[in-house]
Order: sequence, then structure tokens, then C-alpha cells
Amino acid sequence: MSASTPGGCILGDVVPSGLRGFESALRPPATRFAALRREIASPSLSFLMEAHDGLSAKIVEEAGFRGIWASGLTMSAALGLRDSNEASWTQVLDVLEYMADATTLPILVDGDTGHGNFNNVRRFVRKLCERGLAGVCLEDKLFPKTNSFIGEGQPLADIEEFCGRIKAGKDSQLDDDFVLVARVEALVSGLGMEEALRRAEAYHRAGADAILIHSKQSTADEIFAFARHWANRAPLVIVPTMYYATPTALFREAGISTVIWANHLLRAAIVAMRETAARIRRDESLLRVEGQVASVKDIFRLVGNAELEQAEKRYLPARPTAAAIVLAASGGDPGGSGAGRPKCMVDIRGRSLLATLVGTLRESGIRDIAVVRGYGREAVRLGGVRMVDNDRHAETGEAWSLACAREAIRGETVLAYGDVLFRRYVLDSLLASGADAVLAVDASGGARRGPSPSLPDLVVADRRFSGHFLDDAPAHLRRVANDIPPEEACGEWMGLARFSARGAGWLREEIAALEAEGLLETADLPLLLTRLAARHPVQVLYFTGPCWLDVDTLGDLAEARNFG
Repeated sequence: MSASTPGGCILGDVVPSGLRGFESALRPPATRFAALRREIASPSLSFLMEAHDGLSAKIVEEAGFRGIWASGLTMSAALGLRDSNEASWTQVLDVLEYMADATTLPILVDGDTGHGNFNNVRRFVRKLCERGLAGVCLEDKLFPKTNSFIGEGQPLADIEEFCGRIKAGKDSQLDDDFVLVARVEALVSGLGMEEALRRAEAYHRAGADAILIHSKQSTADEIFAFARHWANRAPLVIVPTMYYATPTALFREAGISTVIWANHLLRAAIVAMRETAARIRRDESLLRVEGQVASVKDIFRLVGNAELEQAEKRYLPARPTAAAIVLAASGGDPGGSGAGRPKCMVDIRGRSLLATLVGTLRESGIRDIAVVRGYGREAVRLGGVRMVDNDRHAETGEAWSLACAREAIRGETVLAYGDVLFRRYVLDSLLASGADAVLAVDASGGARRGPSPSLPDLVVADRRFSGHFLDDAPAHLRRVANDIPPEEACGEWMGLARFSARGAGWLREEIAALEAEGLLETADLPLLLTRLAARHPVQVLYFTGPCWLDVDTLGDLAEARNFG
């Protein structure tokens, strides 16, 4: 009587005779070992995709494949080495461990010849099992191996000696579902079909769970001939690197178990990296490249930064999170291109300047965000933030806008202009500072590359940026203004500041003092900060390089769209 699967499928009616004994693999797998056995044993055609490191393993899983081929060729090439066992088996094991940690998929390891004789195979298989690698493929060649596509008539291992390697591997596996695939190189070495079948039968009797029949012909004719003679005595695995034009439907008709796409992710990466490097070298710029490559945020997503943030919330001591106030009451588009649209709402690669800025604040853990709007306020909209209106934006300055949101100045507070972009590390550095009041300052001096409707907010501090990475002595603000002679300036304020709970108290007091003196309506933030620095220590944190952008002109807007 035939056994039935949970889905009602009669195993005895659908599983070829060579797959009997694999019925348990058709149930939902409990481990990665079982998952690989299910793929190899499946009566339908399965596919394994090449990966060569942790990141490519994640990409294979993201693409929807159910298993990974850890290619010896591409792992070696990614290390800058030849596919001739130049990478030691322990170096390969290190790469494999990163891959196993990076994905939940089962991994079939290209084990070359087993890195030596039966004794090396025993140790290698145990180490694979300990790291959750679900299977290994051993090829019947001599150590050190040479890639199958190099040269002709490569010598093969003695059949009995290679059978000993297979037995040693099976005796050493730590999980019953660990899969050992024996790779037959007789066709590649020109020894003919009879020798290939003789070797496959011997390896199957020695305990191999599946046979990989290899060919470097441009057609699959000899693969199909082998499959007819083999008649499903054990699952049959193929690598159609050379006969890539063969329709996949023919593999199904031939009863092939598993197709391995063996090296294509690395080959694609080489083309992309070569073209990108050449373009950057020619252009001496990132402008044409930035929109054609993966974003930094995509890298963060692939490697699981979100999970780390959640873990930090669970395991690190809770600390009060900072709030932020964004001043976005100023006038229209850079260059006047938006027909009355507020500057903070101009498009930056599919989302507004304000949304981009707020996104950076949120990436650093800031959730309580107030936006002061004024000009074209009906158009200033963004979910998840509080809007505060400056109804007198046309006749008042930045300090008045800040005063409109003074109720939000409670506890640790970040203050930002609404028309600036900055790298997250700039904000994170301010948040990590122990100062009660700290400004982000561009140590380059604020030089602009073209005409601007506004002058830079230049900074004078008690010490300049030394440029030495070991020099961490603090600098303190003396003055911020747009009329400071460039030769006297220590840098340009980026429009970004952070205040501790104590510093926020100082800020509220200075706003109240300006109000009492009748200066609040027309005061700008440079005046407010200069007055604050006369009463309290305000630290200057210097930055260099392209880490921020003030969006004032159409040129700035074009640059902002490539600011990733």
C-alpha cells in the first residue's frame, strides 16, 4: 500500500524508484539539512543558486530560491585566488560560516575533492555539520584540483579510493539528513559514457545521496544520454554552465532532480563593478553612477540593521530619546522653480526635502518631531510629525519661528533648518556628544561653488580644526554670523544643533531674553546662538568632506538628488 503525504499525494505513485527512501523529505523540513534533502529528492525540478559570501547568500534568499550552491570557484575568486585549492579548507569554512549565518536557506557546499584523502573529508564534513551547512558535493579528481573547464584529460581519482572518501563523509555526518553528492568528471575528462556510468554506480553503492554528472559540452546531449542510462537510480544533479541554451523543460522531461546555477552572481558582480569603477575613474565624479547602484540604505536593509535597532531597544538600558524641531517656514523653491511651493517640499528623488530630512532624524531614533511651517503652509504636509504654524513668517525671523515651537523644547532637543541634508553620522555624533549645547560645523570654511541667495553662517570658535585625527580637544563657539570675513572663520554652521535637557533650558531662557528686549521678532538663529555662547559653553563639533548640503539654488537641488 502506498504512503500518502499530508496533501494527499501518493508517494509510491510519484516518486521514481531512485528516490525511494527520501519520502520524509517531502514533508515540511524541520532543519536546513532536511530542507536540502527535500530539494534534492523532490520529484519536481529544483534549483540551487550560487553564492560566495554572506551578502550574496542574502540576495539568493531574497530572490526566492529555496537553496544555495556555495561555489568553490566563486568563493576562491572573491578572495582573489584561483580555483585550485589555493584557499585552504579552513578559509573556505570561514566564508561558509558567514553564509550560513546570513541566510535561513540550506546550502550545498562545493567541497572540491574533499581537500585531501578520506581523513580530510571526515574532518571537513563534521565541521560543515557543526555550522549548519546542509550538504557537500565531492568531485572524483585529485588534490589539488583544477577547474573542470581548464585543459583537457584531467586525471581522475581511483574509483575505490574515491568511494572511501564518500564512506568517510557519510560516516562522519552529524545529522541523518546531511546530503553528500558525488560529482562524476568522466565525461569532462573524455573517458566516455561507460566509465561515467560505472563510476556513478560505484559512488551510489558507497553511500552517495545523489550524483552530479558534469559536462563542458555546449549542448546537453551527453547529459540526456547519461540520464536515460541512469534511469533515476539516485537523484541526478546538473550544472548547465556550458550548455546554458538548453530549455529547462528538457531537464524536467529527462527526470533531472536539481539544476545548479553555478557562478552567475559573481560574474554579474564583476561586470557591474568593472563598469562602475571605469565610469568613476573617467568622470572623477559620482553624479552619473549614484542612481545606477544600490543605495546605502539597501545595504543596511540587507544586512539587517532594523533587527539590530529592535535588539538595542530590548537589551540596552533605556534612555530618554531626543526630540527635534525643524524650521521650515522660509520661502519658495530654490531658483523659484516651484511656482510658490515651499522650499522644504521640493522633490528629492521621489520624496520631499522635508521627508528626506525627517527620515534621517528617524534613522537616528528621533520620533518626536515638530515642524514649524509658514510660507505655503497648506502644502507642508508629512505624516507622523507635529506641525506648528508661524502665521507671521513674512515679517519675522528664525528666532520667532523657534519661539512658536518653544513648548517642544523639553529635554534633549535637536534643532535643524528645514532646507539642509546631512549624513546620519553627523547627527549621531552630535547625539553622542556629552556637551549641553553643540553645533555641527563644516571645517572647510563654508565656501560655495556658485551664487547663492543667502550668505553662509560662518563660525568663529576658540580653536580651529587641526585636521589631526588624534586631536579631540573641544572647541567652543564665540560667534555665528554671515558677515564674518572668511579668513577669520573656523568653518560654516550646517544648520544643525543639539541641546541636552540642561542646554534646552538655556535655549528657552535666551528666547525669553530676546523677547523681553524686543529683539525676538527679527532675530535670526546665528544671533540667538552667539548670545547663548556668551553666557554658556556651546561646543563646536567639526566635520570635513561632503557630509551635508544646504539647498538654496537649482544647482544645490540637482546635487541633493544625488545625495544618498
